[in-house]
Amino acid sequence: MANTYVPKAYVKADDGVNPELVPGKKLYTGAAIPAVGMGTFGSDRFSAEKIADAVVGAAEIGFRHFDCASVYGNEDLIGLSLQSIMAGGVPREELWITSKVWNNMHGEGKVIESCKKTLQDLKLDYLDLYLVHWPFPNFHPPGCAPDYRSPDAQAYIHEDFMKTWRQMELLVDRGLVRHIGTSNMTIPKLKLVIRDARIQPACNEMELHPHFQQQEFFQFCLDNRIQPIGFSPIGSPTRPDRDKTAQDTVDIEDPVIQKIAGRLQVHPAVVCIKWAVQRGQIPVPFSVRRHEYLGNLRCSVENPLTEDEMKQIAGIDKNCRLIKGQVFLWKDNQSWEDLWDLDGTITPP
Repeated sequence: MANTYVPKAYVKADDGVNPELVPGKKLYTGAAIPAVGMGTFGSDRFSAEKIADAVVGAAEIGFRHFDCASVYGNEDLIGLSLQSIMAGGVPREELWITSKVWNNMHGEGKVIESCKKTLQDLKLDYLDLYLVHWPFPNFHPPGCAPDYRSPDAQAYIHEDFMKTWRQMELLVDRGLVRHIGTSNMTIPKLKLVIRDARIQPACNEMELHPHFQQQEFFQFCLDNRIQPIGFSPIGSPTRPDRDKTAQDTVDIEDPVIQKIAGRLQVHPAVVCIKWAVQRGQIPVPFSVRRHEYLGNLRCSVENPLTEDEMKQIAGIDKNCRLIKGQVFLWKDNQSWEDLWDLDGTITPP
C-alpha cells in the first residue's frame, strides 16, 4: 500500500464526548478498557484512507478505543492517524489499541513476527490487547466467494492452538502487548484454553447483537473473568456479501428496537449500542460517517434504556449468526455450523 496518505490533523471537537465520561470495564488485571470501541474493518467496501480519516475524526469526538487487525489491510495508514491523534495532545496511555493475529500466522515464531509488523505499521511500542483472530489457521483471500475453501484448511487442533497461545504469552512477557485474548471462539474451545493457559485470556471478541445474544457464551465469559467484546453490534449491514444469506434477520428493523428508537428520537442502531453497553459487552461498531460514530459514542453517556426496555430486547434473540465463517471449513460436505460446536463438543478433524 502506498504511503502517500497524509492524515488529517487532530483537532478536538466542540460537540464531542468527554472521554472521561465514557463508561469503562475493568479487566482481571485491573486495567480499564473503554466500554465502546471503534471498529476498523471496512468489509471490502471502504478504502483504507477513508477508514484512517475516520479514526482521527472519531478520536476528535472522544473515541479512545480502536479495534484493528492485520488482515484489514489498513494498519499502516491507521498508524499515521494514531500519530496525528497523539501529536494533537492525546497521550498514548489514554488510547486503547487492539489488534489481531491472522490465521496464516499461527504457530511458533509467526505470532511474534506478525505482532512486530502490526506494531511497526501502527507506529506503537505496545498494544493494549492482542487477539487470536480465529481459532483456525485457515487462510482465505480478501473478497473471496462464499464457497472458497483453502486446500490447506484444517480443523481446530488444541495442541496446535496452544503453540500459538504460548507465543501470545511471550508477547506479554516481552512487553509488546499488555493483554491477550481470543476471538470467534466457542465454549468448549475456550474451556481448554483456560485450562492450559499460563496467562489467561483477558477478552473474547464475539458476534453480539440483539438478534444474536449468545447468552450462554456471554455468561461463560463473565464467569471466567473474560470481558466480552461484541462485533457486528448493530447487525453488520455492511458485512461482506459472502456472509449474507436469505435467512438473515435485520436488528434495526425489529419492531422492539424501532419502538425504543422512536421514544428516544434516535436511529435504531443507537438502541443496539446502548443495549450492548448496558448489558455488559463492549461493542465495536464501525462507521466512516461522522454523525454515526458520534452517535455511537454519545449514546453511552446519555438517555439509558429502561429496565423494561432491556427485558424487551432480551426477548427478541433470534439466534441469527451473521458472520458464519464458512470459508474456514476444512473438508467436503460440511456446513458452517461445524465451526461453532453447537452440541457442546469440538467438531473433530
